[in-house]
Amino acid sequence: MFPSFKDIMTQRIGLVVFPGFQILDLVALSVFELANAEAGRTVYELEVLSEHGGPVASTAGVTVDSRAFDRRRFDTLLVAGSTTVPPSSGGLLDFLRRALPRTRRLGSICTGAFVLAEAGLLDGRRATTHWHFARELQRGFPAIKVEEDGIFIQDGPVWTSAGMTACIDLALALVEGDLGLELSRSVARKLVIYHRRAGGQSQFSALLELEPRTDRIQQALDYAKKNLHKNLSVDQLAEVAHLSPRQFSRAFLAETGQSPARAIEKLRVETARILIEEGGQSVDRIAAQTGFSDPERMRRAFHRAFGQPPQSLRRAAARTHAPAM
Repeated sequence: MFPSFKDIMTQRIGLVVFPGFQILDLVALSVFELANAEAGRTVYELEVLSEHGGPVASTAGVTVDSRAFDRRRFDTLLVAGSTTVPPSSGGLLDFLRRALPRTRRLGSICTGAFVLAEAGLLDGRRATTHWHFARELQRGFPAIKVEEDGIFIQDGPVWTSAGMTACIDLALALVEGDLGLELSRSVARKLVIYHRRAGGQSQFSALLELEPRTDRIQQALDYAKKNLHKNLSVDQLAEVAHLSPRQFSRAFLAETGQSPARAIEKLRVETARILIEEGGQSVDRIAAQTGFSDPERMRRAFHRAFGQPPQSLRRAAARTHAPAM
């Protein structure tokens, strides 16, 4: 049970911006604004913050007014991202380091994860960012457990999200945690979106990512997609492609950037995720249908891909698809 909206103390939400921030990230504040409207009172006080205060220019050239950093406490601080990965100022990093022990939730949007990483606040934590920058984040900060395919991730008091519109999913998850599922659904309807995506949902589709250049490798992939329930060994796929196993493995890696085994697992786990979220079939049946030898093997693959087991995705999908009252 969630407390009555009238019993929840007003919470101060700060969005941290810097020169060259991505203006789309401001939409996260709209989620909290609409939550106030749905609650019938000011649950969230919203502020835009920057190191020096005053107008701050976005990548679009549009400026927003901001308040300078000070020692006030915030319930939640979110760091905006950018279309690039600019270096962070010492003042920004110091502000975030001081804020973490005094803030209930500290989060980042898109490449804002790099700011938290520079401040040392993601060391030893699971985190995500825009898929385009995920490997750069992992290379630059090896102490972070980067999960490049998540919409958003919570690790203790620290939240990170993927790029662009994922800030809406992140903000809705925060509102849901504070005020409950039904109110977050109401906010989503006001935003004209279909509620929020689960945190573990893929940022993009592996089924679309694999685009080989030659017909032979494409034929092997088409066969794999239609026969995920089979073993799909390299020898079997090579035969479909009319290549020797050695030639096939080399060509597949060159054209897709992945080994056949890795690509097949991604196809299996994404197809299984779709079936899990659709509901109607048991986990055991889905594991067999998508070529996992048993549900435990599928569970481990889900943890590698999404950071959570199939049952968690099923529960999240059930909540999302349940009719709103």
